Amino acid sequence: MTTTTENPAYLSVKQFAEKQRAFPIGGIRSAIFYKGDELERAGAIARLGRRVLINEPVFLAFVQSGGLRSVRGAA
Repeated sequence: MTTTTENPAYLSVKQFAEKQRAFPIGGIRSAIFYKGDELERAGAIARLGRRVLINEPVFLAFVQSGGLRSVRGAA
């Protein structure tokens, strides 16, 4: 059995939004803008120049753990 770190499932923001309909593109981009460093440290996203790839299982675990409860500092 492989773990999420051994075999990440990367999707573009558009692909992720199409697959996970609960997350609109604007909401994902906002989360990446405000929480990008935190998402990157968690392994939920990877940056390739201007392109951002989402590691789907890690991103969803980050959301489930409450990592995006407050995106812009609002309570």
